[in-house]
Amino acid sequence: MIVKCIVAYDGSMYCGWQVQPGSPSIQETIEKALKKMHKREVSIVGSGRTDTGVHALGQVFHFETELKLTPFHWCAAINRLLPKSIRIQDAQVMPDDFHARFDVVSKRYDYYVTRDADNPFIQNYMGKERRELDLEAMRECASIFVGTHDFTSFTSNKIHAEKSRVRTITRVEAEAYESGVRMIFEGDGFLRYQVRMMAQTLIEAGLHHEDKDSILKMLEAKDKHACHYKAEACGLYLVKVNYEEE
Repeated sequence: MIVKCIVAYDGSMYCGWQVQPGSPSIQETIEKALKKMHKREVSIVGSGRTDTGVHALGQVFHFETELKLTPFHWCAAINRLLPKSIRIQDAQVMPDDFHARFDVVSKRYDYYVTRDADNPFIQNYMGKERRELDLEAMRECASIFVGTHDFTSFTSNKIHAEKSRVRTITRVEAEAYESGVRMIFEGDGFLRYQVRMMAQTLIEAGLHHEDKDSILKMLEAKDKHACHYKAEACGLYLVKVNYEEE
């Protein structure tokens, strides 16, 4: 039986989603909880990785189980064995062919940046920029990323000829949020660091360090050295993962 879970987590205390020897990861922590429930090793498959310090409101994973519990009892049972920084939000039994990674249709990430850089309570949860950002300039430049493009310039991945770096981005927005700006990114998938690189590029546009023409040149260059910007990990949130049945 396949169970799909939606999980939220505070990534500031973890090395990221994926298991890394010697460092606490989200995946390993959840698998340890499931091992206690099943009295055996249980592997989970996530919708994708999040990096060190990145947070999630709606990460998705699946696992195989012989246990039969209601959605409520799955959430309660797993959460009882997890630290408060990781919380299962929902659980449901899925068809046997469901796959949390391969069945993804789209994802949404939000990035938060604040001028309140000296607030100790947000240090691990927002990017910091003390200077005023020009929201209209950010919005104008955000439109460049929408559509189907080769995002080689906006990833730090090693370039492999056989791997496509083309992604379709359906939504990029910038809006005022409390003492700063929230940026919203939706698409069929994202390369490693792509959202953080796009976010910092828009921040630079908000500071008038970049404009529509210069960002378009970066994108069209299809060169991994074209963009030197990458926003702090702490401001990034995986908000939602969408699947066909939804």
